[in-house]
Formats: sequence, C-alpha cells, structure tokens
Amino acid sequence: MGQEVRYRVRGGRPLNGTAFIQGAKNAVLPMIGAALLAAKGRTVLRNVPIIEDVKRALELAEHIGAKVEFHEAERTVVIDASRLNDPERAVLPADIASRFRGSVLFVPALMHRMRQARIEGVGGCNLGSRKLDFHYRGFARLGAEVTEDDARNHINIKADNLRGGHLYLDTPSHTGTENLIMAAVLAPGTTVIEHAALEPEVLDVIEFLTRMGAKIRGGGTGFITVEGVDELTAVEHTIMSDRIDSGVFAMMAAATGGEVSLVGAHLEHLGVARWKLEQMGVEFAQQGAVLHVRRDAGSPLRPINAVTSPYPGFATDLQSPLMALATMAEGESYLHEAIYDGRFALADELIKMGAKIEVDGTRAIVHGHTALRGTPVVAHDLRTGAALVLAALVAEGETEVAPGYLVDRGHAQFEKRLLALGADVVRENA
Repeated sequence: MGQEVRYRVRGGRPLNGTAFIQGAKNAVLPMIGAALLAAKGRTVLRNVPIIEDVKRALELAEHIGAKVEFHEAERTVVIDASRLNDPERAVLPADIASRFRGSVLFVPALMHRMRQARIEGVGGCNLGSRKLDFHYRGFARLGAEVTEDDARNHINIKADNLRGGHLYLDTPSHTGTENLIMAAVLAPGTTVIEHAALEPEVLDVIEFLTRMGAKIRGGGTGFITVEGVDELTAVEHTIMSDRIDSGVFAMMAAATGGEVSLVGAHLEHLGVARWKLEQMGVEFAQQGAVLHVRRDAGSPLRPINAVTSPYPGFATDLQSPLMALATMAEGESYLHEAIYDGRFALADELIKMGAKIEVDGTRAIVHGHTALRGTPVVAHDLRTGAALVLAALVAEGETEVAPGYLVDRGHAQFEKRLLALGADVVRENA
C-alpha cells in the first residue's frame, strides 16, 4: 500500500507552463465494472489514470476471473471478461473490498454473469450504513434476493430472474446511478431510474454502455429509461478528463499567481466552480481541448460564498482546495458543506499553517488574507491532501504533507506534473 509516502513542498513559486489532465477517476471505475458485462471480445479503455483505485479495481476484476492487461506507458487497459463463469469466484473478498470503496460497482456483472454475488467483510448490519443500502434496495427491486449474514459479515445476492423495474434514488449519487444502470442493461423489460445523477462522468459511462449495445435514454435529465438487451459486446473507449483534477490545478495556478495551460480540461465540466473562481479573480480561456488559466499576481483574490451541491452545483470534492484558496483572499469567505460532514478536517490543518478559520457544524468562515507558514500537516483524505499541497505552494518555508498515498489515490503523477509547472515539490518515502 505504501502508506509511508509524503510530499515535501517549498512555497513561493508561481506555477507556469502546461499540465496534462488525467482521465476521470469517477468514470474509469464504473467502466471497469461495465467491461465485465461483455461475454465476448476484449474491452480497450484509453486515457486511464494511473492511480491506486484503478489498480485495486483491476485486481478485483482479475480475482473474479477476468484477464487484465494494464499498459501504463500508454495509459491503456485491456479487459477480457469472456471467462467470467465460475460461480465460486463470484465473491468480493474483504481484503480488497475494504480498501476499495468502488467494489460495489462489480456487483451488477456478478449478478448477470454468475447469477449471484457475495460481498465479504462489509461490517455488521452494513446494509444501513456507508450509504450503500440504496444499491442493494435497487438490486432487490430488479428481482434480486439480497440477504445479510450478520455472523460472517457477508451480504449475499441471488439473481436468477432479474427484470426491469421502477427505481429511484434518495440523493442523486453518481455511483448509485451508474450501478443501477449497469444492473438494468441486461435485465429483460424496461427500467426507469428517477432522481438520477447528472455528472458528466455518468454521461460518459452511459456512452460507453451504449457503444456496447445497451439501450439507455435520458442521460443528463435526471430521469433515465433502460430497455434490457440480451448481450453486450466489448468496445474501445477513451475516458473523459477528470474535472476534479483540472479544478485542483486551476486553483493551484490561482493560488500562486501563475499562468497554466490544462490539456484536456473543459470549462463546462467545472459547473459552478468556474463562476466561483471567476468571482475570485481567476481568468479562464478555453482554446479547443486546452483550458488556459491565469491570475494576475498583482491583484488580490476576492472572498467567496460557496455551497456544495450535486452537479452542476459546486462539487464537494473541490470544497477543500477552495477553502485553502480562500485563506489567500482579502476578506471573509463563507463555505457551507451540504454533502459530506467529514470535509472540514482540513480546517485544523490549515490553522496549523497560520490560517484563521471558524467551523460551526457544516459551515465555515475563512478569514483572509493570512500568511501561511510551512509545517508538518496531516492528509485526512484524498481531497484534504490535495488542498494541503495547494496551501503549501504559497506557504513560507517547507510543508510536509503525509500520508501522501491518499493524494495518489486520486491524482496520477502529481509530483511530476507539479515539477513541470515549476513547483518545488518532492514525493518521498517517509
């Protein structure tokens, strides 16, 4: 796992130059799950980000019987799922599933190809927690039998006669939407999914499944209709770029007062984050598939109010770097985290660096402008880690961000790409 990695950053250098935006983490993981639905041929996925979660997902695909090749230099994955027919392997084992939250995305393939699935080590009475219960409720509404074995911490699913049904999501989760679509594409009859997610990644997954032969209507409307088909075939697909990765790089350019070109980034994918950054004084220019981002170092950043909400609202995954950026703005910024309550762990780490932040439940007030100083800080999760690297790029002296592997879970070759922009950053084994 390599949890001993840390990032050491010396601040004070504006970022300038070109960065290549990675493929979307939230599109590639469901696509690896979807590739397992094809009983014939070999799926080719291009623009795959080389991140920990992808490696875990491919490990899981191999475990259940797929043949996988990951050509890292070409960022290409080849998946042959033609031999997924041994029910003994229809198990998501605890050691992988516990390290990889996206493992629930493999359940539809197991249901369709093996007629059963067992998820191990999910923790007692887990159907109600970790917000996965709506996946299982959805599978049950399509005709699967879902039972929980409390003694062994297993969830067992039997799927002998799946059929179309009427499904809904309490909140428009992208993983939930993708998973219910995958469960529906091979189920006879019509499935309707109400209150579906609108993320660009969901549309990319729908495009991939449609190429494979699925019949899906209504992507991007919140009301999706799926007509079950008999089989899906393997295809080739290039994964869209990662809008969170591009948002983080745009904010790092803004923080340091630099000018960067983001290859593969698309302004419309940033949703409300684009307008918030423009309000703060960041300038964007889209030139084809390259997004040009600059901030005049001479003019101060303006403070901001932001509320996180599902796409196209302000992405919760960008709230952490926005908080770090707000410490550099002249005046008070107000942030309301309406999606994940654990997101404000970052505030304490920024305070260690000299920030002035008041947190009250799901709301935070950031008092800018404060001079940040380098110090050892803790990455509590992936987004906190990236935000701390952003803060470190402007802090005086040296900042150590650990554990660095959390950053690597979502950002491929982070150190290399920052070095190319002129940052003083080292990724090392602690």
